[in-house]
Amino acid sequence: MKAHEVLQRFSDEAASEIFQYLYQNDKPAYRACAQVLASRRKLRPILLDRKTRAERHAWMHAELSRKSNDDAATELLQTWLLGGNKQLVCSFLDSLGVPHDGHGLLDTLPPEPQKERLKEALDSLLDNYSRTAAVCYLHLFCEMDIADWPTLKQILKEDSRLCLATQCLAA
Repeated sequence: MKAHEVLQRFSDEAASEIFQYLYQNDKPAYRACAQVLASRRKLRPILLDRKTRAERHAWMHAELSRKSNDDAATELLQTWLLGGNKQLVCSFLDSLGVPHDGHGLLDTLPPEPQKERLKEALDSLLDNYSRTAAVCYLHLFCEMDIADWPTLKQILKEDSRLCLATQCLAA
């Protein structure tokens, strides 16, 4: 599932938490995202600045849910996951023995682990971290160019805890 599709399924409250995190912790990324979205709609960024934060976040959520903004949605979600949820990302990779740089970034991906090991790693994520962040990360993980893990994709489709419906990701 592409990043814009993931964001389509987020409630406004869940999406607002992401924007709020970026606003507080990574203002350059927040501003860059808002400016890219405004320029694509041929709006002056000052118009966004005049909106309340809640209105701006709702607008950004709607814009990032569009297919044409998938690149911006991917960038935003990656920034949020690797910033505010780095421990989740590293924990998942560590539990599967996937080498990474200590910040959750990787160059290559080993062959897919056995189904039982994957299930144990998923259970651990869901037990120890935000469900919204875990589900978001797992779906984006499967979309990486280097990720050819069909068993994980199948588990994401079958396990109701990993649901990406709006009512599942209410907050």
